Amino acid sequence: MKKIIFILWITLIIISCTDHSTMVEVEGDSSSSALKLSSSTTAFSSSAIGFSSSGNFSSESLQSSSSIELSSSAILSSSSLTVKSSASVGSSSSVSFSSSSQYSSSSITQSSSSLVSQSSSSIIVVSSSSLCTNTYGTNTVTDCRDGQSYKTVMIGTQTWMAQNLNYTVDSSWCYNNSADSCAKYGRIYQWASAMDIDSAYNSTIWGGSDVNHQGICPDDWHLPSNDEWLTLYDYVDTNNSSEGVGTSLKNDLGWNLSSEIATGTNLFGFSALPAGYYNSGLFRDAGENGIFWSTTESSNDHAIYRDFYQNNDLNSANTYKSWGFSVRCLKN
Repeated sequence: MKKIIFILWITLIIISCTDHSTMVEVEGDSSSSALKLSSSTTAFSSSAIGFSSSGNFSSESLQSSSSIELSSSAILSSSSLTVKSSASVGSSSSVSFSSSSQYSSSSITQSSSSLVSQSSSSIIVVSSSSLCTNTYGTNTVTDCRDGQSYKTVMIGTQTWMAQNLNYTVDSSWCYNNSADSCAKYGRIYQWASAMDIDSAYNSTIWGGSDVNHQGICPDDWHLPSNDEWLTLYDYVDTNNSSEGVGTSLKNDLGWNLSSEIATGTNLFGFSALPAGYYNSGLFRDAGENGIFWSTTESSNDHAIYRDFYQNNDLNSANTYKSWGFSVRCLKN
């Protein structure tokens, strides 16, 4: 036994010479206490903590030069663990905790691609590799969530999708429930569904920021605020000679032209299309009206929209969030 203790003591001295500059911090929000691994101090409450031959912490011996700081009041809940740093400790590739009096059979495993917090009740994975990546071509983006591709266009300092969003979520529709309409016009969304927030906010104030709000747009894109629509308006109005802003942004095809509806020139490639709208179970004005949500609320149950309609302008107004309009996404 003395020989074993002597060998362990020598091993500890050798390992202590190794500089471990990384730190892993695990927090349990139920007790506001933390477990820290660093290279400075060693402190523990009721028993020594060390590495066993399998790389696991036990409650019998101290066998690592890495600092261990453990508050006696620390109780880590397996349902809420946060890993703040993804660095390896020494040469160990995994750290697990097995003291049943302090921990709820949680383990933390670290690899080069992800951090996993695992317990008997839940598994939480934090990994950049778990998120899909959009694919970009020449003036196109492919939404990695469903594989749909959209044309894009840069107008002034802004990069817009040049097609209406066609991503399926609850409280969104194809015009007249026709898949052909979705292929042509994209989907029509209630305001809360476009914002990707609870539907209760169709009838009460949400109160969040309208700036760079992703909503149901792909990663790196967001729903435009009313101010961002105004930025588009001002740029087009300054650079389109004397024609109306709406005329410059409307697609030159797809509109039911008449004496009441101005012809589009699509001067900037925005390609606005008349998808119509949805209200209380009825679909209206496809071919004649293109209406687009902004992220900006105007009252409890109203939000601001932009409308391409009968005249040659890009109109601004507000209406019920429960109505269904089109969505254009703007690049971050």
